[in-house]
Amino acid sequence: MTADQHTLLNHYNITDLYPTAWPAEKDESDLSEDEQSKSKPQPKRLAHQRSNSRYSVLARSTSDRRSLVPGSEKTSDGVENLVQKDEPDPLGGPDSVVRILKYKGIPVEEDQRLRNRFLLSSTTFAPTLYLSQVHSDASTESLVKGLEFLSRSIDQKSASLKVLVESNFERFVRAKTTIDNVYAEMRNQGAEAPLPQRTRTHSRSRITSKGSVHFRNTSGQAPFSPRGVDKPLPSDKKKHALSKESEYGVQGIKGPLSEVAVKAEEIWGPALGGREREESLRSAMALIEKSSGIFGVDAAIASCIRRKDYDSLVREYKRARQYAEDARAIANGASGGRHPLADPELYQIVITGRMWSGVETQIDDFKRDTWRKLTNVEASPPSSTAGSAADEYMALINVLLELGVEDNPIWFWLLSRYDHLKNKMTASFERSRVEIEILRRRLANADPPPTAAAVAHLKGPGNSISHEKTQAIDSPMIIELWDLVYGSMNNLLAPSGGLLGEVVEFWKKAQAFIDGSMKATLAVGVDGQSRKHHRLSSEGVRELQKGVFELIEMLRGSVFSFFADPPIEDVSMLYSPLPPTTPNTPKSAIFAPYAHQDSRFRFDVSNPPPPSPKRGEAWEDFAFWPPYANTLSGVHYIEQILSLVGAAAAEIVGLPAVSSSSTIQRSLRTLVAGTRERCSKALIAAWIRDAEMFHHLENWERAGDRHDMTKMPAYFLAFENTVLSGLQKIIYIPDVANKANASDVVTAPSTDLLKDVRRHFEKTLYTVLSDMVRYSEMAASHKNLQPIETSVSIWPQTLAGTVNGTLESRETRLLLTMSNMQFFRTDLAPQLVAQFETNFSHKLTDETKSIKQALSQIEEKLFKSYAGPFARDLASLIHNGITSPAWVPTTDRPTELRTYVYESLLLLVYIHTKVTTTAPPLLPSIVSYLFEQIVLAFLSAFRARTERYTLAALMQATLDVEFVASILSQFTTAKASELQSQVYQELDQRTDNSARMRLQNELPEMRAILKKLRDGTRGEFMCFKKQRTAK
Repeated sequence: MTADQHTLLNHYNITDLYPTAWPAEKDESDLSEDEQSKSKPQPKRLAHQRSNSRYSVLARSTSDRRSLVPGSEKTSDGVENLVQKDEPDPLGGPDSVVRILKYKGIPVEEDQRLRNRFLLSSTTFAPTLYLSQVHSDASTESLVKGLEFLSRSIDQKSASLKVLVESNFERFVRAKTTIDNVYAEMRNQGAEAPLPQRTRTHSRSRITSKGSVHFRNTSGQAPFSPRGVDKPLPSDKKKHALSKESEYGVQGIKGPLSEVAVKAEEIWGPALGGREREESLRSAMALIEKSSGIFGVDAAIASCIRRKDYDSLVREYKRARQYAEDARAIANGASGGRHPLADPELYQIVITGRMWSGVETQIDDFKRDTWRKLTNVEASPPSSTAGSAADEYMALINVLLELGVEDNPIWFWLLSRYDHLKNKMTASFERSRVEIEILRRRLANADPPPTAAAVAHLKGPGNSISHEKTQAIDSPMIIELWDLVYGSMNNLLAPSGGLLGEVVEFWKKAQAFIDGSMKATLAVGVDGQSRKHHRLSSEGVRELQKGVFELIEMLRGSVFSFFADPPIEDVSMLYSPLPPTTPNTPKSAIFAPYAHQDSRFRFDVSNPPPPSPKRGEAWEDFAFWPPYANTLSGVHYIEQILSLVGAAAAEIVGLPAVSSSSTIQRSLRTLVAGTRERCSKALIAAWIRDAEMFHHLENWERAGDRHDMTKMPAYFLAFENTVLSGLQKIIYIPDVANKANASDVVTAPSTDLLKDVRRHFEKTLYTVLSDMVRYSEMAASHKNLQPIETSVSIWPQTLAGTVNGTLESRETRLLLTMSNMQFFRTDLAPQLVAQFETNFSHKLTDETKSIKQALSQIEEKLFKSYAGPFARDLASLIHNGITSPAWVPTTDRPTELRTYVYESLLLLVYIHTKVTTTAPPLLPSIVSYLFEQIVLAFLSAFRARTERYTLAALMQATLDVEFVASILSQFTTAKASELQSQVYQELDQRTDNSARMRLQNELPEMRAILKKLRDGTRGEFMCFKKQRTAK
């Protein structure tokens, strides 16, 4: 940029030669001359002086005092200065310093003070800052050139100033002469008048002064003096002359001033005597201001304690300690005789001592409160979020270490946590045990549940209606007790949120302090005084391990005693909780997590729930088993409880401190195995009890997919599948098998346990099958099948009612039972046996044979129970008809059948209809059996006749036998054919050769008669005809 361009920018006070917008600061500047002329009336003769230029606002004339220098600006209070908004680099660099600074990111436009430090025209110009920012990357050569440029600029400005002085020299002479004459007049006031001077003297003086440098007038005559200066002045004016004799003009007022001073001293002396006191107070205030930090420490520490701002508290304490050290150093220096104490130093020692006394009091109180908090704080509260209260104990430990303590806060917290866990474990387990016993007694003292309410839940697994699983498997009160048992075990053994989780977390924290991994996060205190607390002693480490072993053994023993011991007798703890064993035991360790009083466990202290009555039930020996609970709810909850026990044991044995202890591993294996044994024993007892009640599920309602069966087999299959699956999970605990270290605590089930399960599995099948047969053979009377009602209030009323549904006839029930039994033999029993062998990895070879034999015997018994009466009726009809005297035909060639034949076949038609409508798959076996019994009855009846058979009798017997055989030809068996041959042999033996020969001749005619008889009864016996299948 050229000098002319720079001059234009400064003249018009703009930053760009080609601006694109009107400068905003021009709208906020002072009033222009036009605006001032409008605000003040001006003479008309001055109107022509106004500038009509369109740039009059930008341009400022030299007479405008508001613009002393082009480019100057105003300060915030409206005062103008000589500092420009921008200027070129004084070292010859760029033409704009502000632009360079903006490019470097320095906010010089917003901060005027900062900008002035970079402008050479400012009094606050900082050369070092200017060079470090504007010329930060300049080389030495460029800086030397800049220095030369700056020297030339200074020389140019000096030359300009010299020209200015030479051009205004006459003005400077006149001003100097005037000043000297005024000084001479004041100095010579009251002196003797000098001799008159000639006029030439004045002219010579003027001529001489023109070329002189000093302009003092030796004659003493001022050019502005009047012509009568040679007259003497009054004598009273001498004392005002600027001479030594008149004390330079103050002699006249010196006396009065002295008198006034004396009077003022008399009047205002006492009032003004406090000046010394003021100075003293001022010194004290200065010292207070200097020591303001000391006075604020005490309040700052109190504020930090109130806000629980431990970081700020440590900082303030260190600051207070530093003040105390400084004061101690001053006192020590004075006591050594090196220098005496000054008043400020003495004052500093006094106020520091008072401050330190207050700080120590507050810190001691804070330490006591922190120790108390450290006793109750938990390492990982279940409800705390990450980074909130979970690390509060570390904050308390660190603040104690920072402040400096004699006792080890780490060891103190670990011991407090150990006591807390120990007391909490005892109180929680005992209270849970009592609460479980209270609910258990209420169930046991009530009347047994009605059969309808009990068996309704057994069909839950096979019921297609969707229900909540826990609502469908047992009654609400039993489910409530199961939930309490599981919740109590979960509070003890859950790795997250349970006591076991707290023990594991406690050991992890202790291990972190033992191995030093927490050392980096621990405070070292003042001068490293707390480093001694960072490491625990060997004895302390052993005590910690011993404490963890004790906690684990307490937890294991509590769980094992709950499952192994009988129900407790004393429930007084519920209304008289144990007192704290130590003064520092928190209340949460005694009452949590039962801080609230549950209405279920409120009772009169003088009348507690009575013990369970002894009725010989298996569940009376188990504290964990709800009275009258069925197998379904048992397997559902026992499976979860054993998984919890197994997972807890695996978690414990995985701890580094426990993995090397064979004693604890043995005890954990005993815990898992013993709990499994006791739970399996209770479950098997309930299994047998449910199997004995299972026949009450038979309501003779047909199955949806097979109408020849009832729903009872499907219910039993679903029930057994659920029980077998649950037993497999209880015995082997597969949910824990994939966890680390599970093999160390979960052992294989014992042989006796597997034998017991196998034996009771077989027993449940026999029990259900035998009860099915017994129940089906009951007489169809209302006396035996009355609906079972209940009025017991604790059992759901919706489950009361009939157990057996509709009342079917004995024949129908036998047929349905036979069909069910056939399904048992062909499908259900093999499926259950296969599932047992798969779940328990044990072959049931002998048991399978026994089950098949038992099913065959039961089926045979049922078959005879149903078909036997019909076989006897048919035999009676046939015997009576053949042995009747009217059976022998009266004609030589009979053409009609006897009545007993029609009656027997009509009875078969009834049986056929009954079986077809009830259990069609049983029809071939039943009709074939009855056909065999009919042929056998023929043989017996023919043998019962004593007389010999004539040709007519032979023809009648042949017609009767052949007609029945032709009608029942579809159901012919080998046995029936053999018996029919024996009938013909018997007839052949009871006649002569003549009759035999003639019978052979009559056979064609007899065939025609049989055909005619069959055609005549086609409609009556059409049911025995083989049905044609559609192709």
